[in-house]
Amino acid sequence: MAMVKNCNLPEDLHYLVERHVWVRQEGDLVTIGMTDVAQNLAKTIISVTLKKAGKEVRKGRNVATVESGKWVGPVPAPVSGEIVEVNEALTSSPSLINSDPYGAGWVAKLRPGDWAADSADLATGAAGIEAYHRFLDAEGISCDG
Repeated sequence: MAMVKNCNLPEDLHYLVERHVWVRQEGDLVTIGMTDVAQNLAKTIISVTLKKAGKEVRKGRNVATVESGKWVGPVPAPVSGEIVEVNEALTSSPSLINSDPYGAGWVAKLRPGDWAADSADLATGAAGIEAYHRFLDAEGISCDG
């Protein structure tokens, strides 16, 4: 786990940096969630509205909408594909995104249509952490200690 400006950023994930979304490849599926940066910016998550499993979603379109006391916004799909599962636990416990953004707070699982093409612009590994660091510096963002 890399620590960048007090934000936890696992090096084994792919990131859509500007939208604060992570992707973990797991066999022929990918799991999507909000980063530690996103949950720090949003503060306490009070509501999550999930798309339905079985729905096709294009890259950049919402898989969920998240609401906190200070923000309402989308969780965009970093790749196109079919939603095969959503994290129903978030409907009754939306703060799982705050407490465990890379584990119990995952948002959706997709079966990507073309992982190789769609993931080409996602940041990952040490280069991904560096890209996120540059973005946080440029935007003046850091996470609460």
